[in-house]
Amino acid sequence: STMRKRKATDSPRLSTDLSEGKEKLRLKQELGLISGVSLIAGTMIGSGIFMSPEWVLHHMGSPASSLLIWAACGVLAMFGALSYAELGTIIKESGGEYIYILRIFGSFPAFLFAYTSVILVRPAGLAAVCLSFAEYAVAPFYPGCSSPQVVVKCTAAACILLLTIINCLNVRLATSVMNIFTAAKLLALLVIVVGGLVLLAKGQTQSFQNAFQNTTAGIGAVGVAFYQGLWSYDGWNNLNYVTEELKKPEVTLPRAVMIAIPLVTCLYLLVNVSYLAAMTPSELLSSGAVAVTWGDKVLGSWAWLISLSVALSTFGSSNGTFFSGGRVCYIAAREGHMPDILSMAHVRCLTPSPALLFTSAISLIMIISGSFTSIVNFFSFIAWLFYGMTISGLLYLKIKKPELPRSYKVPIIIPIIVLMAAVYLVLAPIIDQPQIEILYIVLFIFSGIILYFPLVRFKCHPRFLQRVTLHLQLFLEVAPTTRD
Repeated sequence: STMRKRKATDSPRLSTDLSEGKEKLRLKQELGLISGVSLIAGTMIGSGIFMSPEWVLHHMGSPASSLLIWAACGVLAMFGALSYAELGTIIKESGGEYIYILRIFGSFPAFLFAYTSVILVRPAGLAAVCLSFAEYAVAPFYPGCSSPQVVVKCTAAACILLLTIINCLNVRLATSVMNIFTAAKLLALLVIVVGGLVLLAKGQTQSFQNAFQNTTAGIGAVGVAFYQGLWSYDGWNNLNYVTEELKKPEVTLPRAVMIAIPLVTCLYLLVNVSYLAAMTPSELLSSGAVAVTWGDKVLGSWAWLISLSVALSTFGSSNGTFFSGGRVCYIAAREGHMPDILSMAHVRCLTPSPALLFTSAISLIMIISGSFTSIVNFFSFIAWLFYGMTISGLLYLKIKKPELPRSYKVPIIIPIIVLMAAVYLVLAPIIDQPQIEILYIVLFIFSGIILYFPLVRFKCHPRFLQRVTLHLQLFLEVAPTTRD
């Protein structure tokens, strides 16, 4: 029967077991340390470092204070990732925040997270990054004027479709694309770093004289600057979404975090120093695209390399976002919080193709409608709301369940600091500048209650859904998967 019951197994590898007379489908462990580092760094380095520096400087008022914000964002991302690394060695399942909230707090809050993430946050984030890619990719064809929105949206849609094909075909192909584009964007950032060091050696240090002058001291401004900086660091937790696909996750997860995030933090700081070496603070603030302005000033006729680098960077980041985002949908369906068809894997390609196709479809709708912009602006609010809940779950396990086996332990002060930061980042925009969009987001999150009780709690499933699932299984050539 194609609708056979899923059985628990001890290994998350995708294989067939004929000893019991039936096949068992499992996700492969394809990700090693290099792929893990590439997933974290490749997703973190998107369009943010090429666009956000001017906004951090705008809110902080001085070069030195903006550099402190970038460093603090890196430390916070590192602390959060180390906390997640311990969770990943206790709960060795894919799904990130979703699976941790489910195992610690139960079904209802986990469903609200999955509902919000699968329907809104992940597709909107993917659509936004693909639109950034499209802006830079088509810009050279429209010199001296803004690109037509139809062309930009069609290019972004083509990017999502290409990513869907890559990720549905083969996990190894997707990770190879991730590794290649991560190497390309690291090379681009190194070009900017080396260019800045050359400028500093030539004595262009005027931006660093009286570097703390005009620093903003307001709590609200600092919070907004943190949001801008943390957008560039987003992706620090992506490896936790694919834990079951890691080789030796208890070793690979902490090591990948300890390599990737300090690497990205150092690069971000050096790139910001390079920007400030090439431009005065006022020039940086008036720049529409900091990296492009830097390229015009430093590289001259080779400035097109920067536009190409940003396009490559955003495409690689889109791939990482898509790779991990599809897994949230897949894991939530496997736990009964999404339709069964989304928990299945292709019988030959061995990828969670229905979940990837669903994420792709929602992202395409958001690109076509263009109505997701205000939601993306409050991405950090939603993200840190659930980050805080997840970190509080780790603190609960450390205090109440110290006997649980774990190969890696983070000092308790680190998750406490992350939790305090999460509370601040959630409350700061509400207290300082309350906006109606935040209310809309909260209402959307709790609208999941309408679906949870009939569909999940009381399992009121219309009979026609079973027939639809069966036909989709046959059409997509997918089957249920086993898990730990």
